Amino acid sequence: MNISIASFSFHGALAEGTIDVFAYLEACRYRYHLGTADIWNGLLGSDVEVQLDHDRLNRVRKAMDERDLVCVNYHADGCHPWEEDAETRDRHKELAYRHLKAAEILGARTVRIDTGGREREWTNKEFDFIADAFRGLAEYAGNAGFTIGPETHWGATNYPDNMLKLHAAVASPYYGILLHMGKDTSTSPNDYDKALAPIAIHTHIDQKTCYNRLDDALAILLESGYRGALGIEHHTGKNELAEVDAQIGLMRRAISHARSGRSEGYRGNPLLDPLNERSHN
Repeated sequence: MNISIASFSFHGALAEGTIDVFAYLEACRYRYHLGTADIWNGLLGSDVEVQLDHDRLNRVRKAMDERDLVCVNYHADGCHPWEEDAETRDRHKELAYRHLKAAEILGARTVRIDTGGREREWTNKEFDFIADAFRGLAEYAGNAGFTIGPETHWGATNYPDNMLKLHAAVASPYYGILLHMGKDTSTSPNDYDKALAPIAIHTHIDQKTCYNRLDDALAILLESGYRGALGIEHHTGKNELAEVDAQIGLMRRAISHARSGRSEGYRGNPLLDPLNERSHN
């Protein structure tokens, strides 16, 4: 059960200029003692040409290799298939395939590209276009050795019925979803996760889930047969290094619970008189 840190977790520090992709990799390996990287394209630079520069991507890959880090996910914003404007759709398609090449260089195991569409439902035209686009992206992904899919992230993708329908339409072994766990768009966060965990290839597990229902969320993933990374994501933009540390601690604790069960409480100090020892919680 590998833990990763979605690098969007440090978007506040990125905006302040106190972190970059290389500092992120250093923190993953030596602050948090992980063997994974989980790279958001925004961490690679504010300009897409900087993000996609092959020489720089190769330097990032070298830095990962030097730290024995595996890129479990590359998540790329700004290249989703559907937009109303046809020229924007064409530009996004070109960018999407360039991001897939970046994922290849980084050795990513999974890739997230969103769908587009901002309403509760896609129109038939939007759905058909998105499904066809992801068939092509999934074919590239399969040839490159990774899997791809959108996140339960915004618009129609927040709803399990839409994501299950799209998964069936794409119908590729190289297609799945990045499950942002615990959304409230189903009857309960647990039901939401149960509906979508079987098609998940990666996860984002936010602060609310970590603090409120992590044992349940992890049990749902394990019962579904999920084999991907457990991707910590933090969103406040404040005190990010410490907040991520806290979420990782909770995740490691939940993994221990899953393996060995929860502790039953204090059983007493065998070297003290149990009649006189004060109770502990």
